[in-house]
Amino acid sequence: MMRISSFQMKDVINVADGKKLGFISDIDIDVETGKIDCIFISQQNKMLPFFNKLEDIVIEWGDILKIGEDVILVRFPHQYQLNEPKEEYSNR
Repeated sequence: MMRISSFQMKDVINVADGKKLGFISDIDIDVETGKIDCIFISQQNKMLPFFNKLEDIVIEWGDILKIGEDVILVRFPHQYQLNEPKEEYSNR
């Protein structure tokens, strides 16, 4: 069993390119089944993290490959830029 708080502290790494996507900011749970449908990765502008929050990346639960002790490995094949709008990488 894992607590959501420890789940949110893990780095999320994209195995498609080895880049760190960020940290889990939220999860979407199906209330009928109790299963997680997707996770949301929060991105922040590295220059002005408090003033310029970027759009979240949405990762479907089926694209999570491994939840390790320190990291979560995901398959996120879309190339993205930190300033792309959400529609570019959330429509699957």
